[in-house]
Amino acid sequence: MGRHRGGHRFGGFAGFMGGRGLGGGGFHSGGKLASADLQLIILALLAEKPSHGYELIKSLEERSSGFYTPSPGMIYPALSYLEEIGYTRVEAEGARKLYSITDEGRRHLEENRPAVEAMLSELERIGSRMEYVRRAFADREFAADETDRFDEPAAPEELWVARGRLRRALHEKRHCSLSESQRIAAILRRATAEILRK
Repeated sequence: MGRHRGGHRFGGFAGFMGGRGLGGGGFHSGGKLASADLQLIILALLAEKPSHGYELIKSLEERSSGFYTPSPGMIYPALSYLEEIGYTRVEAEGARKLYSITDEGRRHLEENRPAVEAMLSELERIGSRMEYVRRAFADREFAADETDRFDEPAAPEELWVARGRLRRALHEKRHCSLSESQRIAAILRRATAEILRK
């Protein structure tokens, strides 16, 4: 697997994300992560908890907000290699295999901790930015729809200002806790009922 002394760049998206790459390897064309980097990230995930291959795929998809979803053809060969060199162990659970990190794997992970933390942070940052872009396009499509247009006479300016403030407030709260999300949802339900009341 080799040592990871430097950071790693996330491919062509570095330009889109303002040119802030991590140097070195990272994503190749087509959104594929370099094999050594993927192995390190797998070790980091297994250090958090033992997992099946499918769970590792879903975890990476969730952390990146859908930006990076490795295929089984990438995950399982990486897991097999990590097992061969003694960095992971496998337990059979019926037809599935549960992978966990070994002490040797933890030592290797700690030796490369700065690099793997940087990669995970960059992956989450790109995913967050991509989610923001998706939401922005969704807002544009909604605004262009007939259901979002007010009949003449033109809606007063304060209505558009209030609408913009609501969008900004919801954006700022996008990473809030479950209890806060429930509180906001209740407010929106009440507001919707008031708007529709005749």
